[in-house]
Amino acid sequence: MFKPARTLPLGEFIVLLAFMISIVAMATDVMLPALSMIGDDLRVDDPNDAQLVVTSLFLGFSVGQLIVGPLSDTYGRRPVIFAGYAVFIAGCLLSIVATDLTVMLIGRVLQGVGAAAPRVVCISLVRDGYAGRAMARIMSVIMSVFILVPALAPSIGQGVIFFLPWQYTFVVLLVMAVAAALWFGFRQPETLAPENRRALTAGSLVAGCIEVLSIRVVLGYTLSMGFIFGAFLSYLGAARQIFQDALNVGDLFAIYFGVAALALGAASLLNSMLVMRWGMRLLTHAALVGLILLSGVFLALFQVLGGQPSIALFLAWQLSAFFCVGLLFGNLNALAMEPLGHIAGLGAALVGAISTLISLPFGWLIGQMYDGTVLPLVGGFCALGLAALVAAAWTERMKLFRAAAR
Repeated sequence: MFKPARTLPLGEFIVLLAFMISIVAMATDVMLPALSMIGDDLRVDDPNDAQLVVTSLFLGFSVGQLIVGPLSDTYGRRPVIFAGYAVFIAGCLLSIVATDLTVMLIGRVLQGVGAAAPRVVCISLVRDGYAGRAMARIMSVIMSVFILVPALAPSIGQGVIFFLPWQYTFVVLLVMAVAAALWFGFRQPETLAPENRRALTAGSLVAGCIEVLSIRVVLGYTLSMGFIFGAFLSYLGAARQIFQDALNVGDLFAIYFGVAALALGAASLLNSMLVMRWGMRLLTHAALVGLILLSGVFLALFQVLGGQPSIALFLAWQLSAFFCVGLLFGNLNALAMEPLGHIAGLGAALVGAISTLISLPFGWLIGQMYDGTVLPLVGGFCALGLAALVAAAWTERMKLFRAAAR
């Protein structure tokens, strides 16, 4: 007889899932200190084009989510995880041997496709066993542990390229993928009972997609998540240029990047303690308003300074804005997934893919607008925060804070 889900102790379950999900953050951030070296070695003419090494990962990630979600609802969570890690490792190997930008980007897309499996399936694993505020609490704790990875990843990458060629940053990713697959394989049981699996047919996929996209709460908070992630993606793409070129921090880039990531982690951890009392909606709506106001005020100040603030002023905006973003990540995910327990795999896939596809053009556009100042980035956070608030207001039928108790 099938025995579901909660045989792994909660503490280990959270750390394991955080480690598995963190492969996306590590794949994004570990090579950030090496982007200029990668661009030089691969003969990239426009320095802004080196940002494609970051954004191409998320292109594969968005496509991969649409594939792995339905597969995990049909074949179970474990086989899809293992297949995803295999594709990710293949992408790492291709990036290691790349001698031009095209091959590098193909490898990065494959890494994104492969990384989609642990990302989507881990959310499904949580939704298989938890719902509502309890799910939001667990997701917030996972996110707080997960945020430690981007806090450390650039420093790891900086250390790697200090001693070894940049290709070894992808060796780090490969080793991490193998370790995560082994840990998951030996410790985490299957959580989707055979009788709860869905047939993989065109009709069932279409019906599932229609069901997911017809739920106002799912669609609205997925849009909000896409706008917020677009702002965050623009930061990931332009972070090295902003810190090293505009703010002249040199090799201290990895440290400043890590400090900002810790603000995300602190907010996620605080959210896990507050959400059971105040609820996902109240915290989400307050964080969106805070992000808009903070970014608007600092944008006006930075314009007076010609877009070249001191590192202290920039960090003041970054830490406060990223604290708001940290409150949003776990709650938006949980709000969008709340009605989808019966189709968690497909639901997580659509929520993740749609939000990522929304984020990509905004992240790319704001990153390409980099002009030697911080103004495009801060303005992008303000504008996309406002878009996310509008989507949330539509979702709640213009009753943002009055809906917070639900």
